[in-house]
Amino acid sequence: MGNLCCCVQVDQSTVAIREQFGKFDSVLEPGCHCMPWFAGKRVAGHLTLRLQQLDVRCETKTKDNVFVNVVASIQYRALADKASDAFYKLSNTRSQIQAYVFDVIRASVPKLHLDDAFEQKDEIARAVEEELEKAMSAYGFEIVQTLIVDIEPDEHVKRAMNKINAAARLRAAANEKAEAVKIVLIKRAEGEAEAKYLSGLGIARQRQAIVDGLRDSVLGFSVNVPGTTAKDVIDMVLITQYFDTMKEIGASSKASSVFIPHGPGAVRDIATQIRDGLLQGSSVTQH
Repeated sequence: MGNLCCCVQVDQSTVAIREQFGKFDSVLEPGCHCMPWFAGKRVAGHLTLRLQQLDVRCETKTKDNVFVNVVASIQYRALADKASDAFYKLSNTRSQIQAYVFDVIRASVPKLHLDDAFEQKDEIARAVEEELEKAMSAYGFEIVQTLIVDIEPDEHVKRAMNKINAAARLRAAANEKAEAVKIVLIKRAEGEAEAKYLSGLGIARQRQAIVDGLRDSVLGFSVNVPGTTAKDVIDMVLITQYFDTMKEIGASSKASSVFIPHGPGAVRDIATQIRDGLLQGSSVTQH
């Protein structure tokens, strides 16, 4: 902007306030304007129409007695059609805006707990913007945007919150680990139960096969050797199995000792015990 031969220049995005003998005369738009100083006219000042930003840092207390610093960012600009109000009615626009921001934040945040204050940042910003818009429009200013950019509690409180969060995550990890161990144990138990079930089936089938083989041996021996009874055949089979068992024990490579009473009467005793067991089992089955 310059003055030359009673002319004045107004830059883009700026307006000038012209007075005549100290009284407001008109608002000068961007461009070149005549300024007859001899008629008592002069430029009282300039007013920018550009968007401006004011960062306000306000300390307050939450409902759970935690002191926090709330940082609000206010974006505002002067209205061209109310340039005279913006120029004459306020001497310090930034201080006025800051006072309104302090008032709204210190009225809103104490009603909230710390966690709720973080969650309701948008509601706090909206309340600040509504109050500023209502107040500053009378002075020729427009509130374009209000942002709560930060809520910063005391350093000790932040460390405590981080510890609480870390403890919660460790607890969740421990629960997940315990659940994984539980699943492994359950699957292992199910596998062992299935293995024992299948082993039992195998043993049952093995014993059934032995019984079927003994029956076939008794029948075949009775047919091929006249005069023999089933008792004679069973005694012979038992004696054969007895000596096979003694042979396997003697051939074992393990360094363990097994004491078995051995003698001619031992075979008779074993045969008698097995026969009695079979007869008792048959009797129980029939009843």
